[in-house]
Amino acid sequence: MTQAIELLRPSQIRAELEVRSLVYLPLGTIEWHCEHLPVGLDGLTAYGICSSAAKKTRGIVWPTLYYGTGGDHGEYPWTIMMEEAAELEALLRKTLVRLAALGVSRAVLFSGHFAEGQLDMIDRLAAETNERLGLSVVATAVNRFEIAGFAPDHAGRFETTLLAGLHRETIDLGALPDLEAGDDERDRHDPASPLWGVIGADPRKANLSDGSRLVEEIATRLAALAIET
Repeated sequence: MTQAIELLRPSQIRAELEVRSLVYLPLGTIEWHCEHLPVGLDGLTAYGICSSAAKKTRGIVWPTLYYGTGGDHGEYPWTIMMEEAAELEALLRKTLVRLAALGVSRAVLFSGHFAEGQLDMIDRLAAETNERLGLSVVATAVNRFEIAGFAPDHAGRFETTLLAGLHRETIDLGALPDLEAGDDERDRHDPASPLWGVIGADPRKANLSDGSRLVEEIATRLAALAIET
């Protein structure tokens, strides 16, 4: 049975939460990730990892919230970034209040977008909810799991490999030019750069076959955090 709440009937939701009273809330964005990656990468990875974790712990996975805040690339093509966190906080706070009222014991805010403003927002919401409601909330993000050989980045080797473990068909490394001397001397915020918007290790050096292992490692650690007492 699926654990995606939008596909479940009320009786199925009750049955799943009786096994473990846990809801995963994946957060992402629609934003530029260079020419080789889809603009929904952050949400796709957050949802995929939450779904994998939920298979280990049981519980429900909420639909992805495809908006985010923070970062310095809000004017890139096909990017919508909220200037302030207030609008997102209102949606998430209401969701957490309702989950508490419905008797859910534990919620996980998991963000695929890990700009500082986004991380501050989820940490603040978790602290606020834990203090005021009878709902235990843990907040974390894809960059908070240290994986040897995979430093977190934006549209680089890490994010490209991670997405490959979930939606490899969406990746086109051929959309990037061949490696040339001097590539890394260009400002990657310059549209003339072959790696425009890539902040981190060159994705052209990624081994996409490592994707499944990377997803599994992060999902396993997220699952452990989700049920930690």
